[in-house]
Amino acid sequence: MEQTIDIDWQKIDDIIDRYNSNKEALLMILQDINELYNFVPPECVPIVADKLGVRQSHIYSMATFYKTISLEPRGKYIVNVCTGTACHVRGAERIIEALEDRLNIKPHETTEDGMFTLETVRCLGCCASGPVIMINKDIHGGLDRSSVLNIIDDYKDNAS
Repeated sequence: MEQTIDIDWQKIDDIIDRYNSNKEALLMILQDINELYNFVPPECVPIVADKLGVRQSHIYSMATFYKTISLEPRGKYIVNVCTGTACHVRGAERIIEALEDRLNIKPHETTEDGMFTLETVRCLGCCASGPVIMINKDIHGGLDRSSVLNIIDDYKDNAS
């Protein structure tokens, strides 16, 4: 997926200023930038490094350590499929297969239209409701192939 993004440098400055340019707040700054764009644009790394007085390599090591932060563009909707034990035994693989078929992508890929990114996670913390997916911050549980496809179709239909 080739994506061009206009970075709002004032918003980046505001995020850094919110934490008083404190290098101890690097993770929170990266999370805020990630939330703004659904990834940390590479153009932001030297700016953040300079303003916080940290090495770019430190930013990259932190960004690659935390799964919630991405250095690659992701879709408008991040679809996380739980693959933890409870979800696994209740059919998480079938959920992943259904999503792969519908979206025509594999885990860690983004649809050509930039609408969806498919991810897997070890646990979403709602084991009794498995299998479970989380789309951005919305959790959907008790899924089967049909219900997960209906959910994806609803997101497609309501996309703005």
